[in-house]
Formats: sequence, C-alpha cells, structure tokens
Amino acid sequence: MSKYCLKGNNVTDEKLFHQRRAIIKSSIAFSLLTFSNLVFPNIKSLSFSKDLKYSTNEQTNTLKQITSYNNFYELGSGKRDPMINADKLNTNNWQVTIDGEVENKFTLDTDDFTKKFPLEERIYRLRCVEAWSMVVPWIGFELNHLIKLAKPTYKAKYISFESVYDPENLPGQKRDTLAWPYREGLRLDEARNPLTILSVGLYGRVLPNQNGSPIRLIVPWKYGFKSIKSIKRISFVENMPDTSWNLEAPKEYGFYSNVNPYVSHPRWSQKRERRIGEFRKRETLMYNGYADNVAHLYEGMDLKKYF
Repeated sequence: MSKYCLKGNNVTDEKLFHQRRAIIKSSIAFSLLTFSNLVFPNIKSLSFSKDLKYSTNEQTNTLKQITSYNNFYELGSGKRDPMINADKLNTNNWQVTIDGEVENKFTLDTDDFTKKFPLEERIYRLRCVEAWSMVVPWIGFELNHLIKLAKPTYKAKYISFESVYDPENLPGQKRDTLAWPYREGLRLDEARNPLTILSVGLYGRVLPNQNGSPIRLIVPWKYGFKSIKSIKRISFVENMPDTSWNLEAPKEYGFYSNVNPYVSHPRWSQKRERRIGEFRKRETLMYNGYADNVAHLYEGMDLKKYF
C-alpha cells in the first residue's frame, strides 16, 4: 500500500460525508446571520409595503456589499471606513428640524419616521460619480408626504438639507476634507417628484449607521453624493442653497448632479459604470434609467451648463 493512501479509520465517517451539504449550508447561514447581527445590532425590523410602480426589476446587491462599501465622509474617506467606524455615529434621541419658508415648522424623531408616514420598499439603482453602482432595496417614504405636512409658502423654491455635526466623535469631521456639516439641496419640484424618498431602512431593517442612519435622502436619478445621510435639518428656502461638494469643487460637482453619460467629470468619463460584484462595466443610462419620470423637470435647460 502506498504511504499516500488513507486507512479506513482516517476517512470521513460515511454518515457525516452524506451530511456535508447540510453542514456547509448551515455554516454559510451562520456566517450570514453573524454578519447581519454586526450590521444590524438592534435587529429591528420595519413594517412596510412593497412598491412595484417605481422599483427596478434588477437583481439587488447583497447586504454585505451594500453595508461594507460606502461613501460617508463623516466616518472616513475610504470605502470601508464607514463600516469600520459605524459605532462612532450616535443616533440616540435623534431629531430632524423642519423649518424655513413653511406654514408649519416642526421636529421629527425616530418614532415619527416610521409612524407618521407610510413606509414602502423601493428597489432603486444608486449611481456614484466614481463610476460604480448598486441596486438597493430601500425602505422609506416619499419626501412629498413631509412637504405637504410642512405646507411651504410661495417663497419656497428649494429645499436645503443639513447632516449631523459631531466633530468630537466622527473621525472624518476631525479633518477639513469638507466644510462641515455636510449640506445638500434640491429644487422644490425635484423634491416633490414621487421618486424622491427619505429612507429609514434597507433589507427589511432599520438603516445601519454606515448607510446614513437614522434617516437619509434618496434621489435615484442623481449621483450618490446628492443623497445626503444622517439628516438633522430640512429647510425650505427661496434661493438655491449651498451644497458641500459644489462648494469644495464647483467645476467638478454642480448643483443638479444628474446622472448624464454625455457630460464627463473633468477627470474621468461617466459613460460606463461598474455594478458592485460584477467584473464587466455597463453603459450608463441617462438619469440613471429614470428618464421617463424626471426628464420633464429639465426641459429647455442646457445640461452641460446646469450639470
């Protein structure tokens, strides 16, 4: 017998051998559960209805991909930093102030997010200016529900958003990468578009910190940096508000920031994108594939000037 042959008592038990598939599946399930527990330490699920009218039928990215590859400069500039530093974001006693040119000024807390507004799951594409994209099952409500509650006056032409400011705890805000707090804005008709939502969850659970807990904006036809995370203030204003990346690099990041393959970023093309988890690139769609819903908002505008 060759010295490389195994004796019978060194071979895997026959019963165990036939159970190997079940063991492998159990191991994978345990790994996924462990990862889910790390991402969602509270494991708080959300009640919602599924939206089919505005959802894409594309395959969603995995929970791990969505929560471990993020842009959230308050938690660090690297793609893995938000996941690593997620515990630095304190969401206890969170409140969002709604003010400005409105008849009804008010504040919302985390319970209000899930009780005052009808929650839906919408599967949206998210396209980032760095030419990568994801498909995410967001859970949230149309921003227009909040707008109706606020009752903007005739002076309100835009909405300004302001994110969390906590330089003592947030590692990214200890550096002057941007003028903190992070700011974004929309024209009022953009904000009222039914595609524009405020998200409070994904994959059936509350938003993890690295994805913008407890509430963030989602504007699926614009580049990802427009979808501001961890919102603390929503103000209705008369004039176009300042936005963080437009202040930082106005020649690279315009106020509108619509996904447009025909207008290149000064340092790279926007014609193609790579879906996270895929090797081959795909063609970038005008308005990220939502042209039927939003193209009318920009009729007559020079999209190279108003980029």
